[in-house]
Amino acid sequence: MSKTKSDKEILAEVYRNAQLALESISDILPETEDEAVREEMLREHEEYEKISGRAAQLAGLHGVQLKEPNPIKKAMMWSAIKMNTATDGSGRHIAGLMIRGTVTGITSLRTTLAESSPDTDGEVRKLLAELIELEEGFEEKLKSYL
Repeated sequence: MSKTKSDKEILAEVYRNAQLALESISDILPETEDEAVREEMLREHEEYEKISGRAAQLAGLHGVQLKEPNPIKKAMMWSAIKMNTATDGSGRHIAGLMIRGTVTGITSLRTTLAESSPDTDGEVRKLLAELIELEEGFEEKLKSYL
């Protein structure tokens, strides 16, 4: 049986997810040749910034100290992006990479939702659900570039 996630853990997961997405987009954007895909990535970046800001605000209200994603994980992500885009910066390839990252995020967030307590703070639950919905929308949009 899995343990129930606290509001603090849920906020940390939402924040971490948004921060990793922001980092990935920033790393992959310079490698992107397709203008339509670049525009989509910029739109997604803006939405992740909003979620990240709201998570930080809620964390402050709940007395939660949020941590930045692990620097080693960030360096590994950067390396993987650079290796994956070295020879192919096409919209189709970039969209495929973005979809993989988005699906990973959705999976992690849905697991967090399933493990959340029934008495999770309403605003925390709402933010988690909003990020899941947002990422599912991003996945659908990105599929149109394949």
